Amino acid sequence: MISLASRRLRFLRGRVKTLSTGFSPLHTTRNTSSTQSPIIPKYPIVSDIPAETSQFPFGFDLEEPEIWREVPPFSDVSYDEFLSWRWHTKIQNLVETKEQLSEFLYAVLPEEVPRPAGMAGMQTRDEFTGDVYSGIRKSAMSVRVMPYVLSRINWADPANCPIFRQFIPLGSIMVQDHPRVKPDSLHEQEDSPVDGIVHRYPDKALFLTVGVCPVYCVFCTRSYGVGANTEVLAKEPFKVSRTRFENAFAYVESQPDLKDIAISGGDAFYLPHHVLEWIGDRLIGMKNIERIRFATKGLAVAPNRFLDSSDPWTETLIRVSDKARRAGKLRNQSVLLRGVNDNVATMSSLIQKLAQMTIQPYYVYQCDMVPKVEHLRTPLQTILDLESELRGSIAGFYMPNFIVDLPEGGGKRLACSFESYDRDTGVSTFRAPVLTSKRKAGKIYKYYDPLPPSS
Repeated sequence: MISLASRRLRFLRGRVKTLSTGFSPLHTTRNTSSTQSPIIPKYPIVSDIPAETSQFPFGFDLEEPEIWREVPPFSDVSYDEFLSWRWHTKIQNLVETKEQLSEFLYAVLPEEVPRPAGMAGMQTRDEFTGDVYSGIRKSAMSVRVMPYVLSRINWADPANCPIFRQFIPLGSIMVQDHPRVKPDSLHEQEDSPVDGIVHRYPDKALFLTVGVCPVYCVFCTRSYGVGANTEVLAKEPFKVSRTRFENAFAYVESQPDLKDIAISGGDAFYLPHHVLEWIGDRLIGMKNIERIRFATKGLAVAPNRFLDSSDPWTETLIRVSDKARRAGKLRNQSVLLRGVNDNVATMSSLIQKLAQMTIQPYYVYQCDMVPKVEHLRTPLQTILDLESELRGSIAGFYMPNFIVDLPEGGGKRLACSFESYDRDTGVSTFRAPVLTSKRKAGKIYKYYDPLPPSS
């Protein structure tokens, strides 16, 4: 009989059958150099220790630094506790309220920290904390950060840490929204025939199952429905409901051209394990469905769950995979963000490390035009330059597609496939020939670069 550790290892190496899991590894650094190196959790997937002979799942090495002990609130947390998914999800260990965040910041910050890049000098802990509160008041996303992510942040210089910038807003670096941004910039609600299903392409649909994630990204493309209400945005949450899901299943089964379903949210990582299996069973049983994908950032932001043998979620995912009996793989999707991964060295390192772990670099997305992320958006020229400089330096089968998910429901198009691009006005135009319904035939879609700060 194959051990649980072995089955999990083989699954995460992409050797078991069926699923394609999308996730975005973190970019982090433990120093303050200007060259940011992506560090991807190395204990899932890459162990060379045979699972049957390894003492720990995935060959997890106890001699590796226990990074969480560098963070004062976690300094006394044992290895077993930090590995536990249940411990990570306890209210007292998460940071998701202003009070929790305040307590955590005052526990980890030194008396002074550097100001954000471009703002000279140091600032006091009180000033920095005030800047965070200002960002929260302006943000479209509430704050929710797992202990694992908190342990990866450089707390000696958080304002310039790429991980911090993705999950905790700073008011001082936020700029006025472009007038064209919208909470649902991709018009997903317009392309939703029933609650929870986004059906834009003839053969593919998106199933939005849950409105919760392990962490909330500042740049979330689905800020209209993910997380708690904020001061600037009231949400329309995706609720886990049998009636809602049954209606979604009925629609999917009624569309013979539908072949591919991506299960997302929120994050499929937060579906209860029995609901995860129920969804898998229902979709596998449909004659028209050939592929199912569970989209999650879990491997990057809470890898401990895949190592926790007492948690049933991973075993359930493997079981669904076994039932489907089709070859699958792990794929990575990343969002291009200013000051996080918008340079050749970082993106090249990410792609090559993914390749080393036999994870397919799938998409690099241009940041969507959603509210309160202008400081993280880059001009279209940045993604064009990145692709141009990277192509030829990386094997073609590991080269990701550099994508613009077009505003107003135009779907995914290669960034380089624009019809026109005026660098002075920052307006690029695209066509989406495959989309012919709902008045989309022949439509010209526009993407707008972020406005310069003076605007």
